[in-house]
Amino acid sequence: MTEIIQKDGTWSFDGDVIRIVPGGDKSVGLLRQTLGEVVVPLRAVAGISFEAGRKAGRLRLRLRDGADPLLRITGGKPADGSDPYRLVVASDRGGVAEYFVDEVRRAMLLERVETGPVDAYLLPGPSLPITVGAGDGTVTFDGEHIRLEWNWKTEDSKASGGTRTLALADVAAVEWLPAAGLENGYLRFRVGVGAASSPPAPKYDPYAVELYGFRKDPLMALVGAAVVARLPHPNAPAADGPPAADGPPAAEPPPAADHDVLLRRLRELGDLHRTGILTDEEFTAAKQAVLKQL
Repeated sequence: MTEIIQKDGTWSFDGDVIRIVPGGDKSVGLLRQTLGEVVVPLRAVAGISFEAGRKAGRLRLRLRDGADPLLRITGGKPADGSDPYRLVVASDRGGVAEYFVDEVRRAMLLERVETGPVDAYLLPGPSLPITVGAGDGTVTFDGEHIRLEWNWKTEDSKASGGTRTLALADVAAVEWLPAAGLENGYLRFRVGVGAASSPPAPKYDPYAVELYGFRKDPLMALVGAAVVARLPHPNAPAADGPPAADGPPAAEPPPAADHDVLLRRLRELGDLHRTGILTDEEFTAAKQAVLKQL
């Protein structure tokens, strides 16, 4: 197993999954602390890199589009302190980080991991039940129902409707926007047939929590991710397809292998073998897998 331990956190890789555990450094945001350990299957990885720096480097993991509900709700760009897929690496541990990158990349090559978008979440999202209080309300989600309760900061017209409870089946979409500058953020649940219409401002929306940019605000993204993980995936194929033709469908021949691509892959394997990244046994196994397709 390959492992790198830093104040910012610990990453370990056993060939199948990357385990990410947040550290205790003050730079570790509350979202990462609350989320806890993240287990990333190799097939969810789109890429990994290490950016060396004079004082500290950055180890970054890039996931496939649509693989993680947390990245979906945050638009793929959580703030650095909240980003579980970024590790601050001390300058004297850069060699370990580079070795970690090489091990993951080699496994991706040998397992022929696809790096494009996916149509189903490969990570489960935050564990349940989850309750977060921030901004003008508290949201609780148990996997089936969402409960919104208001506090003393809630606009009177919004609070007058009392606590709101939504069934997961009634939620059409979830939106999360962090506070930025003088602009407040929000977590909003779009419900019903009119989900595509313009909702009221979060301050007045009974299905939204307004966020003011305080410490606990990022935790609302965890609630949003937990709900998103249980909604239909946005990349999933449509359930309704074109009407079937009479009689059984004709079998389509399998696509022919692209010989240029396979030959290029053989050259890449040879380069990796010559530079020592692949052992003799790994090179032989990978080469045989490619030759079978020629």
